[in-house]
Amino acid sequence: MSKILSTQMSGLFQKIIQSEEEAIEETARLLAQASVGQGKVYFACFDELEAIETNALQGIEKFANLEKWSETTVVTDVDRVCIFTPSIENPKVLNLAQTLYEKFIPFAVVSSESQDEQNILSNLAYTYVSMKIRGGLLPHPTNLGERVIFPYLMAGLFIYEAIKLNYDEMLSDDEIE
Repeated sequence: MSKILSTQMSGLFQKIIQSEEEAIEETARLLAQASVGQGKVYFACFDELEAIETNALQGIEKFANLEKWSETTVVTDVDRVCIFTPSIENPKVLNLAQTLYEKFIPFAVVSSESQDEQNILSNLAYTYVSMKIRGGLLPHPTNLGERVIFPYLMAGLFIYEAIKLNYDEMLSDDEIE
């Protein structure tokens, strides 16, 4: 089963890069706007994806200019927010997105669903990155038909690292000029 999981995860990462590379670069560019200006970057992470903010703030390679976000954080028009959520259905996520949109604060969303007309978050967000997770990766070993392993955190961390690589490059290019 481990080899199958490894193959499925490699396939998921390839699918993300093949279809979301441009959105990842646009997200990095959006976040870099705050860092080159007077703003701050916030990650609003929900459910199991809260680990992404922890990694970005406390990991060995911290995300430059990132401040801790909470529901009481006051975000201004010079700041940028990246929302990480496993589902676009979360009412807290929808409320935050609507508030940012109404205040004309550009923000990005990383979520599992694809970008389409029915996806409210993708319509509100300045940039949108899909984790490409439509269901479980592997069949459950004892139940027929049921699929298990929903790798939201692994896909989210992969996208975070891709955003960070582009973001760091943009900030270092800005310092050179």
